[in-house]
Amino acid sequence: MNYPVWELTTAGGGLLIALIAVFHVYIAHFAVGGGLFLVLTEIKGHRQGSTAILDYTKRHAWFFMLLTMVAGGITGVGIWFIIALLHPSATSVLIHNFVFGWAAEWVFFFCEILALFIYYYTFGKMEKKNHLIIGWLYFLFAWLSLFLINGIVAFMLTPGTWLETGNFWQGFFNPSFWPSLFFRTFLAVIFAGIFGLLTASFIKDREVKKNLVRYCALWMIVPLVLLLLSTGWYLSSLPREAADMILGKNPEIIPFAKGFIIISAVIFLTGLAAAVKMPGSTGKPLAFVLLAIGLMYMGSFEWVREAGRRPYVIYQHMYSNAIMPSQEKMINANGILKTARWVEYKEITEDNALEAGRRIFYLECAACHSIDGYSNDILPLTKPFTVFGMDSMLNGLGRINAYMPPFMGTDQERLALARYIVEGLHKKKKPVPSPKVNQVPLEPLPLFDENEDEYLVLAWNSLGMTCIIDSYPFWILMPMGNTISAQLIRRGELPEIVATSVDMTYEVEKGFENPSASVDFWRFAEELSDLDQPLALNTGLTGNSTSGKMQFNELSNAYEASKVPVTPYSEGKGYHPYPVFTITARDKTSGDILARTKMVAPVSTETGCRKCHGGPWRVDNRAGISDETAREILAVHDRKNKTDLLAEAEFGRPKTCYTCHSRSGQDKAGRENMLNLSTAIHGWHANFLTGRDESACSSCHPSDKNGSTACLRGVHASMGLTCINCHGTLEDHALSLLKHEKSLNKKGADRLMTHLSPREVSSVEDINPRMPWEQEPDCLNCHLDFEPPETDSAFNIWTETSAGLFKARTGDGGIRCAACHGTPHAVYPAFNMYAKNRDNMQPIQYQGSPIPLGGDRNCAVCHRVEMDYPLHHPNMEKMFRNTYLIDEE
Repeated sequence: MNYPVWELTTAGGGLLIALIAVFHVYIAHFAVGGGLFLVLTEIKGHRQGSTAILDYTKRHAWFFMLLTMVAGGITGVGIWFIIALLHPSATSVLIHNFVFGWAAEWVFFFCEILALFIYYYTFGKMEKKNHLIIGWLYFLFAWLSLFLINGIVAFMLTPGTWLETGNFWQGFFNPSFWPSLFFRTFLAVIFAGIFGLLTASFIKDREVKKNLVRYCALWMIVPLVLLLLSTGWYLSSLPREAADMILGKNPEIIPFAKGFIIISAVIFLTGLAAAVKMPGSTGKPLAFVLLAIGLMYMGSFEWVREAGRRPYVIYQHMYSNAIMPSQEKMINANGILKTARWVEYKEITEDNALEAGRRIFYLECAACHSIDGYSNDILPLTKPFTVFGMDSMLNGLGRINAYMPPFMGTDQERLALARYIVEGLHKKKKPVPSPKVNQVPLEPLPLFDENEDEYLVLAWNSLGMTCIIDSYPFWILMPMGNTISAQLIRRGELPEIVATSVDMTYEVEKGFENPSASVDFWRFAEELSDLDQPLALNTGLTGNSTSGKMQFNELSNAYEASKVPVTPYSEGKGYHPYPVFTITARDKTSGDILARTKMVAPVSTETGCRKCHGGPWRVDNRAGISDETAREILAVHDRKNKTDLLAEAEFGRPKTCYTCHSRSGQDKAGRENMLNLSTAIHGWHANFLTGRDESACSSCHPSDKNGSTACLRGVHASMGLTCINCHGTLEDHALSLLKHEKSLNKKGADRLMTHLSPREVSSVEDINPRMPWEQEPDCLNCHLDFEPPETDSAFNIWTETSAGLFKARTGDGGIRCAACHGTPHAVYPAFNMYAKNRDNMQPIQYQGSPIPLGGDRNCAVCHRVEMDYPLHHPNMEKMFRNTYLIDEE
């Protein structure tokens, strides 16, 4: 970080180091194993009295000397050159801590060169015993070079107690030193056999060739078995996090780990075939192919080993971008630009934001990522993101994606980097704002005569906003469907809830009665809902359509129509998340209308997935999940969780998330060991959206007041309260769900909790666990004894069961709370951006005011007489205190 670096784009991302290092290490291991091969092959020639084998050994020694001394020497210098340019900080640590080791290795390397020259140029000229001594000395010096280099290279992956002591010997003889040494020694011997097979393929004498091919094949087979046995020892010496990374936690490693296993089998089978079936016919093409396979073998191992260090270049001491973990707190406080020495800008302005972001990219990202290059190209990896999404992704680095270092710097610097990637590299323009919402005038409300009418009907939707995902060909969160409830009241001094002799019907407004024309749900309903037979068009999962009869539910004391298939798409009006239903109560015998009212059944598809997963809005540049977005979400899920959901969807088998993730703690659907859906979604995304206010909620939910839904439209929103006043910040919200799942030993809860810190309370221990949809904030947390609130936070005190939820609660006298107060997130008086009183139709119909029914002592709505005591709950006789909100409207 505090060095000027060579700014590479196409050839960046560690590609040059990888190319030079893999080739050099391949030759270097051959230089060790090949030394042993020369000595033992010469001994074989002497024992068999074979001049042909000795001639072969001399020719192989010439090839060996040329390759190891020239190509090996040049690439060895090349490694020092390139790591000094691309990673000077790590290079400095290795030099300063292992000066004695490097000096000793260079002495052995000099002796190695000298011994090899003497061995080759005295071949056949020196007495046999002395010549073999020179050969053994070469192998000893070469192996001691490996011994020393292995200690330093292994240190980078397992520094052990050196992290605390800084002691040379503890760093050198680190936890993986011995298993790594044995592993590399066996690898060197295998390569000796592969290179020996290459030179043996040029022998013209068929019998000699057959003899030596079999001999070389044994050099491949026997050490390969020992190498694979040592692999377990090697893995067991690694820190648990590094071993997990190698075994698949890092998705980048998986192809190379699989490649290592496959190539092991190829080498073994090729060696076996060469030894048993076709030693005389082993030709040059096969030998060269095997030589290339050996290079791939070396590359696979080195890639896996290097990736096992992620996110460090020196494990737990220095990140791959050369920043030390010990510097993180200081950099986050002061900023990366003020800390770095070789940058032009220390402050970020609108004019220099992209250039500052470019500098930050080279400080924090370029060590691993190229730009439009061949190694870890940043462009395809960041293609879907908006600036918001990229900023969120950077915020989550090092949390769930443990193979990447965390972003270090200020929020402003993180945003500058996000802008550079999105606007600078991808040339994306700022998104076009959604069109302004056009208000739709309300049709006249049904008439109500407080003196003459005997009945009134109160109706409501169970949720203040039903959010659906309309990516039906690919996946959905949950099946569509709104639940509509109603109570019929016979007015009187003691009003009566009518439960019999009545037909209660519902009917959606014109333009919404044919949802199958706007969404594909019915094409995939069987797959998405595990149905045994096709679902009729415009019919919901419980048999209800967009109009029909409601059934009386004894438990809820109300008429209900569940899972009514309503969508926010209207013929001729485009996106409209507030369709109106007309509710009618008729005498079952005569068919006479007893009462009629209207209500909103809100439903939105304005979910913000596209901000991070790319793609456009599906409808009107304001809502809906496009196919591009849906595919990307499944691709990410498959990559992170080793699933094949995208392939399944493209084969015509989309899934609902409930297939694997249950709805709540009480729901037995899903897989038993998996987090429930709400916990999985909030727990995952909280790691990317830390440190934010209610904007974290509106990034996904349609709650942004400047969006096309603005689902927070009740009186609380009008007073400035937001999601976090009830549910807590996203971190707190997620932790409350995760703690419950952790108590059930659910897989993944600990991982998602590790980097989350609560903001509403002092510690995770103070968070009360809860189940989603079952335990929510209680209204009485703030409105203690139904009094005006003395706090603006309802977080951390949950209803015990779903029966205590506002949407399910009943006041004294049997009237449901939502019947008089409106639905959650839209309690009266609500202010709807599509029409001022769209959510207030019933209080306006019955009392000419948008305040809760019966408010301002208007009990005569139902009782027909003035009441001198609060029948339904304490303090209801008090006047509505927030009239200023209505006046302002």
